[in-house]
Amino acid sequence: MPTPFIETLLLTARLATFTTLILLVVGLPMSYFIAYSRFQFKPLLEAMVSMPLVLPPSVIGYYILVAYSPNYWFGRFLNEVFDVRLAFSFEGILLASVVFSLPFMVQPLTNGLRSIPISLREASYTLGKSKTTTFFKVLLPNIKPSLITAVALTFAHCIGEFGIILMVGGNMPGETRVASIAIYDEVQALNFDAANQYALTLFLISFVMLTLIYTVNKKSDTWKMM
Repeated sequence: MPTPFIETLLLTARLATFTTLILLVVGLPMSYFIAYSRFQFKPLLEAMVSMPLVLPPSVIGYYILVAYSPNYWFGRFLNEVFDVRLAFSFEGILLASVVFSLPFMVQPLTNGLRSIPISLREASYTLGKSKTTTFFKVLLPNIKPSLITAVALTFAHCIGEFGIILMVGGNMPGETRVASIAIYDEVQALNFDAANQYALTLFLISFVMLTLIYTVNKKSDTWKMM
């Protein structure tokens, strides 16, 4: 049996990994749409994606918790059709984490796609390549720094989430008690050594992630200057 410390870190890593993978699948097409479409109401979509950057986690957490309730259509649908209750479960905090971390994936990818010269896409289309082939063979290889930045930022942000996890998942060991919740719990219990263990671990992970981002961006800038 793993110790509570290891169990909490593994749960935190699982949440951050699943959130990052889901957002990578969702974020790539969404970023492509935002970067290149001429949709009339695109500013509304961009505003919605960016809302987690400005809204308090408690506000988003509250509305997600309300949506999970059997008294509302989303929660009722999941309960009646799939017999699933998302409130205070790992699946619930996973969905909340996906919503809350969305801009950290989408914005770097969108900026990367917008920075690619339009001539590259046009050349690909001129050679008879489809949009899908152009995306995977031309666009993605040219936004590697943005892709790494998006993944690292999303993962680092996920492991530090507190307010929205507490609102939606509470503090259930092995289910919703991630490292940020554990720090709060240990401080409340005056277990400062345990709290420091969690805090130092999160600090080091975040520092490594940010160092990776700046290293990749520096290499990208150096390559562009050559």
